Amino acid sequence: MRKLSAAPVSALALACLALAAAGCSSTTTDKAVDQVDKVVNETYEVTYEVTGKTVDSVSFHDGGGTATAPNLVTAEQPGTAWKKTVTLRGIMPPAVSPSSVDNTADLTCKVIYKGKVIKEATGEAAVAGGCVAVSPITAS
Repeated sequence: MRKLSAAPVSALALACLALAAAGCSSTTTDKAVDQVDKVVNETYEVTYEVTGKTVDSVSFHDGGGTATAPNLVTAEQPGTAWKKTVTLRGIMPPAVSPSSVDNTADLTCKVIYKGKVIKEATGEAAVAGGCVAVSPITAS
């Protein structure tokens, strides 16, 4: 399993710090809790795309699991142009990673949110780290 970005964990840590700092006022604390709950429970859709001459498998976060331990699914022999739209929650990072035994130079992965590419990698970068983006909910 590949190591994922620390950005989602950092966003959660900042939310916890906000709650701790707001501890003096119950009204402020309630507002902070409401904001954290909204971010954690809000859903968003991303589309993963993978292309290449030979794609042996594609691993991706499918929306299951938790924000800090997302479910990783693998599609075996997906073809040379693979696309999948998933619904993720809160700070869960969108992530997709292709693999190829024969040819990695032409592999490309993308994470697309609302029609815009928010993460893209090609060649060895696509295989070594895949495409892992920060949740667009925390980025906005």
